[in-house]
Amino acid sequence: MASIAGLLQLQGHRITGSDNAAYPPMSDMLRELGIPVLEPYSESNLDQVPDLVVIGNALSRGNPEVERVLDQRIPFASMAALTHDEFLKGRESLVVAGTHGKTTTTSMLAWIYQVAARENPAFEPSFLVGGVAENFGSSFQLRPTRTFIIEGDEYDTAFFDKGPKFLHYFPDGLILTHVEFDHADIYANLDAVKTAFKRLVNLVPRRGVIVAYDASENVTECVSRAFCRVERYGFKADSDWRIENLRLVSGVMHWELWRAGAKWADLEMRLAGEHNALNATAAAALAANQGVPIEAIRTALAEFKSVKRRLEVRAEIDGVTIIDDFAHHPTAIRETLRALRALYPQSRLWAVLEPRSNTLRRKVLETDLVESLRNADRVVLAGVYQQQRIAEDERLHPEDVVHALNAAGTPAALCPNVEAILDEIVPKLLAGDVVAILSNGGFDGIYEKLPARLKARA
Repeated sequence: MASIAGLLQLQGHRITGSDNAAYPPMSDMLRELGIPVLEPYSESNLDQVPDLVVIGNALSRGNPEVERVLDQRIPFASMAALTHDEFLKGRESLVVAGTHGKTTTTSMLAWIYQVAARENPAFEPSFLVGGVAENFGSSFQLRPTRTFIIEGDEYDTAFFDKGPKFLHYFPDGLILTHVEFDHADIYANLDAVKTAFKRLVNLVPRRGVIVAYDASENVTECVSRAFCRVERYGFKADSDWRIENLRLVSGVMHWELWRAGAKWADLEMRLAGEHNALNATAAAALAANQGVPIEAIRTALAEFKSVKRRLEVRAEIDGVTIIDDFAHHPTAIRETLRALRALYPQSRLWAVLEPRSNTLRRKVLETDLVESLRNADRVVLAGVYQQQRIAEDERLHPEDVVHALNAAGTPAALCPNVEAILDEIVPKLLAGDVVAILSNGGFDGIYEKLPARLKARA
C-alpha cells in the first residue's frame, strides 16, 4: 500500500493515507515522500473527501473508514485492481510469485534490468515490490519504458474481492519460487493454495515464459498444464537452469550457472544462503529469456545489496550482532537461520520470534516451526500477536513449542512481552553472539530497544 501510494504520487496525484499503527521501513519511506499517514483509523480522516479510496486487504466491514466509504458511496478500489488499471495496461508484466522469496527475487530482477539500462535505456524498469530494495532505496519506480516488474502476492485482494492479488497482474513472464501451505486465515488447505497458483499459471499467454523451481512437487503440479514454455531452475541434473559448485567465500557466495546442459555464467553475490542463490538464479533466468545480456546479469547480482528486513544487520554493539528478518513461515525461518549459520559459523545463534503472521499464529505448522527453530542455539518466543483474534482450538501455543525445543535439546524460553525478552537475553548475550529477530511486524520496538539495552550494558 505504501508503494502504490508512492507510484500514484509520481503520476501527480495528491495522496493521503490511514493506518492503525504504521512502522518502519514503510512509515519512514512515506514520511520522506511527504505522504501524511493519519493514525488511527477514523471516519474523520475522510472529512476531506478524496476522489478515490484504495482499500487494503487488512481492512474489513466494521472499520470506521470502510463504513463511511460505503455510506457515502465514495469511489473505492483495491490496490491490485488499481495497479493493473494505472500501471500494467500496455506494458510487459513480469510477475514474481511463490510462498517464499518473492520480495528478494523481484528486487533482484528489477536491479538486473536497471543495470542493463546503463547500456540500453529501454531496459530501465518500472517496479513495485513489498519491501524497500536497498539498491534503489525504494519499493517502487515508475519509468515510461515497457517493462513493469511486480511482486505477485497470493493473499486475498480486499474484503470485496477474495481472490488473490496476483490474478490482477496478467503476467507475460512469471517466476514461481515455491508453493507451500500458508495464509491459514484464508486458505483452508494446501489444495486451495495450489488452486490459486494454477489460476495464475493459466493467465500466462502462449508467447510467455514461466521460470519455476524444480525441487517442489507442488510447483510441478501447478505448472503442469501451462500453455507457454516452462523452464525449471535449481540443483537437479536435468534442470534447464542448474546451480553447480555453490560456495561461500569470505561472505561472498559464488556458483556456476548451467543452462540446458552447458555452462552459462560464473555468478557471485554478497548474500548468503542457498535460498538466495535460487532467488538469483530465477531472476537471471527470466531476465535472460527477455533478452537481458549475460554481462548485465552478472554485474547486477555482484552489486545486489538486499531488501530491508531480509537478513538485515540492524546493529553491532558490544560484540553482539542484531539481525532483522521478515519471518512469516517455518520454511522462511529455517532458511534464514541456515544462512546465518553459514555467515557466522563460529557464533552462538539466537532466534527471537514473534508469532505474528496469520500462519505462525496458528498451530497448523507447529511441528515444522519447532524443526526450523532447532537451527538456532538459543530460542526465545514472544506471545502470539493479538491471540484473542484466533480461535483457541486453532491457535499456536508457544509454550508447546518451547517445551518441544527444550525436550529436543535446544534451550528455549517463553516471554510475554518485549521487556521480558530483553530481561531474559541481555544478561546472557556474549561477544560474538548473533541475535536473529524474526517478525513480520514492528515487534513492539525491539529493534530499537535491544540495541539501547546493549549500549547501556556496555
